Amino acid sequence: MDGKIRSTIVIPNYNGIQYLEECLSSLSEEPAHIIVVDNGSSDGSRELVRERFPQAKLKCLDRNYGFCRAVNLGIAESKTAYVILLNNDTKVQAGFVEALEQAMDKDPGAFSGAAQIRNLYHPELMDDAGDFYCALGWAFACGKDKPKEAWQKERKIFSACGAAAILRKSVIEEIGGLDENHFAYLEDVDLGYRARIYGYHNLYIPGAVVFHAGSGVSGSRHNKFKVDLTSRNSVYLIYKNMPFWQILLNLPFLLAGFVIKTLFFMRKGLGADYVRGLGRGFRLCASGEGRRHKVRFRKEHLSDYITIQLELWRNVWYRFHD
Repeated sequence: MDGKIRSTIVIPNYNGIQYLEECLSSLSEEPAHIIVVDNGSSDGSRELVRERFPQAKLKCLDRNYGFCRAVNLGIAESKTAYVILLNNDTKVQAGFVEALEQAMDKDPGAFSGAAQIRNLYHPELMDDAGDFYCALGWAFACGKDKPKEAWQKERKIFSACGAAAILRKSVIEEIGGLDENHFAYLEDVDLGYRARIYGYHNLYIPGAVVFHAGSGVSGSRHNKFKVDLTSRNSVYLIYKNMPFWQILLNLPFLLAGFVIKTLFFMRKGLGADYVRGLGRGFRLCASGEGRRHKVRFRKEHLSDYITIQLELWRNVWYRFHD
């Protein structure tokens, strides 16, 4: 391994050939190893990587195991201090890796750093300036669809969007990687939440710029697959990371959040998919696999839970005033 290389970029891919070439081309001058983990694509993605980008390491799975398993495989293959997660439907601006590394180097208490993610088709608009989570049980992207000028300052965030984020490998080894029960969606919030419980924090790093197509594989912003899976994972996220006393404390907010979301998706013709996902989430929490991954409450983390709880309440206000 080149001693100057300090990051490995992990790109999960599933039938993303229409985006993958531009993504990999944009990384040609970035000082990082690249691992493409292919989830059983049948669209020529694998051949593209082998023929056009031999510098990238290609790991092939026999079928689509989801975003989480692909990323975990890439993390396991990486030997660098940092791992950078990057969606296949992105392209990076020059200096992307260096900006991420410099911010993390300056802040040893940071677990992750979120890039400034802008809309690929409307680059003057934001796609994500860091993710937040609130007591309603909602995760949300800051700055979504807003002019980029207001999102140029580094700050702490709740978690980093997995579409473009740097992770400290040593902390992953301490707290674990992505929870594969998620398959996809909210797994990045779960990871950032877990790091917060362990006393780390997460950053927004605007100097690292990425352009993102968004829903490049799953389709539109709201579709049956995404709504069902996100709904399921929203229940699991609460169960997994909140001890019982914290669930009780937030219960009025959480119930309100579920009702509001149900009404929202009913208006879009997706109410049944949302409610079905909730049911699947409760069943996952009750399963042996769900219980096995629950973060166990430890007294030494009590101050971190209190800090997180205050943020959950504050972020309810922030959600409606962002």
